[in-house]
Amino acid sequence: MKDYLSQVTAKRIVLLVGPEGGFSLDEAKAVAEAGGHSVTLGPRILRAETAALAALTVAQYAKGDLGA
Repeated sequence: MKDYLSQVTAKRIVLLVGPEGGFSLDEAKAVAEAGGHSVTLGPRILRAETAALAALTVAQYAKGDLGA
């Protein structure tokens, strides 16, 4: 996620967090067709509600919204 966000110049970012079992192939394909990119938070498996908060925090930090 960090590597991808370092390349993004958009002012708005949409984060989609899948269910604990992951997105279905059809769902992943639909997101990709809409211009979405698949990223990961790493090897840990997080609960859906924890993953959403972690992803938001990583995105804010990577884009300079947290810290100096």
